[in-house]
Amino acid sequence: MMRPRRSGGWRRRIIGMVVAAAVLGGLAGAPVPSAEAIGAAHYPIAGVGSSWSANALQQWVRNVWDNYKWKVTYDDSGSSAGRQQFGQQNGGKDFAVSEIPYALTNSDIVDPRPARKFAYMPIVAGGTALMYNLVIGGKKVTNLRLSGEVLARIFTGDILRWDDAAVAADNPSLALPAVPIIPVVRSDGSGTTAQFTSWMFTEHAATWQAYCAKLGKSNCGITSNYPVATGSPFIARSGSNSVAAYVAQTHAQGSITYVEYSYALNARFPVAKILNSAGFYNEPTASNVAVALMGATINEDAASPDYLTQQLDGVYRNADARSYPLSSYSYMIVPTALEYGFTEDKGLTLADFTNYFLCEGQQQAEVLGYSPLPINLVQAGLNQVKKIPGGDPTNKDIAQCNNPTFSPDGSNKLAATAPQPQACDKIGPAQCATGTGGSKDTATAVSGPGGAAAAAATATGATQADGTTAGTAGATSTADASGAASGGLDAIAGESTVAATVVAGIPVQLAANPAVTLSGIATVLASTLALVMILAPPFISRSRRLVGVRGPRRGLRRGRVRSRMPRIHLSLRGRPRSSDSPVTDGS
Repeated sequence: MMRPRRSGGWRRRIIGMVVAAAVLGGLAGAPVPSAEAIGAAHYPIAGVGSSWSANALQQWVRNVWDNYKWKVTYDDSGSSAGRQQFGQQNGGKDFAVSEIPYALTNSDIVDPRPARKFAYMPIVAGGTALMYNLVIGGKKVTNLRLSGEVLARIFTGDILRWDDAAVAADNPSLALPAVPIIPVVRSDGSGTTAQFTSWMFTEHAATWQAYCAKLGKSNCGITSNYPVATGSPFIARSGSNSVAAYVAQTHAQGSITYVEYSYALNARFPVAKILNSAGFYNEPTASNVAVALMGATINEDAASPDYLTQQLDGVYRNADARSYPLSSYSYMIVPTALEYGFTEDKGLTLADFTNYFLCEGQQQAEVLGYSPLPINLVQAGLNQVKKIPGGDPTNKDIAQCNNPTFSPDGSNKLAATAPQPQACDKIGPAQCATGTGGSKDTATAVSGPGGAAAAAATATGATQADGTTAGTAGATSTADASGAASGGLDAIAGESTVAATVVAGIPVQLAANPAVTLSGIATVLASTLALVMILAPPFISRSRRLVGVRGPRRGLRRGRVRSRMPRIHLSLRGRPRSSDSPVTDGS
């Protein structure tokens, strides 16, 4: 008598599959501990804010679209617009960029923190440059020098002509023309204006407050909106591009503006070298900015609403001969909660985008006219990325960042290797003839009483502050030495050069998203389970009819392998039926 075949095995298998799918599905849907769920797809995001940072940010936006098809749009309407729109309940942006935080101390306006939950994240460092248009004898001046006091007096209307004795004292090799100075300022709410007025408020308070008094203001403080008197020679324009474009016009001789260094490079115009506390006139190269920011005080209190914001008194007064006084960095303001229309899918895009520019994007900072962030700010930024809801918590490891400031001992490599200024850049009777900014390859002809000494120093190789000798091109940055800086300018301006590929996107292998992987597994299992539930009942019923509830359980001969596939009888009609194994005919 053969043993009857039991039908419970199929039921047990189905129940097991259901349990397994439920467990894996639960793993995929379970939230990451102490974080929001990870976004399932990269959804388009939009930001608004700083024009000071815009040249770097727009390049990174192009990079991530070209390499990963992440859709990020950015409106460089100014820092004030960025902070305001980020806090709007309806129509608010997914992120903002600003040079100053909310509720800035010593500000002349009320700028309260929004109800929306947010965090600050460093984005890029740079120098606020003084781009100018000055001509002597039909030739462009490219080596202008200004002390801080003279600069403050120019932008408060106290010095009105370029041949003023105070300007001439800074420039012994130049016979300055008797033409009016035209200060060009921002008409919109600007982080660049806030940075510039913060420097004047801190370093030249008497000059700044006297200007405020003339305008009938009791206290200008640090302002994003530059005060201009009616009838003054000041010109006001909206946006960094606009002020730079005004100065670059042929008819705008005598004009000067404050703008991020990148804009002067793009326009191929010179910038003034500014006198630092060590007695040297420097321009805002990437290395000079890196040195200067070593003096910044960073808010390192993670519980503070102003965590990672900067206090710049130590930058303005940095005594290193290589420092540039008007150096700083800008912030991205990122959401830390699912509110104001911000979703997990948007968070996935924003987190991956910020991971990109904190690491790979910093490689392009110098050629774009900025200075890459040091390791401490990059690490702090990566920690801030983890607060973005929907982002992948398996954050990029700091060891994977190929940042030009990083070194094995954690120091700022760019600052450590920054060249010393030339001896002719030191305050005194000599003045370097070499050009600056976007006109670094154009020297200025000798015209003043100190020109002979400057020409001799430039022709023979100037001695640097540390006693070494600089070439005739003057102190250059790392990118200049390799030719990358000049090539980068052509690429930014849209001209065709071999070096244009310097600013092309650099692909980076981002970590796989574990939530997406588990979700995919769960989806496949659910689909398989549904198919099994549809096909299993008729299959089992047919097998039971064919084999019978008391069907034979055949053994195996020694040495033969038993098949695990179900035995299916195609036809049993016309065959004798055993009383021990009754079979239906399927009808």
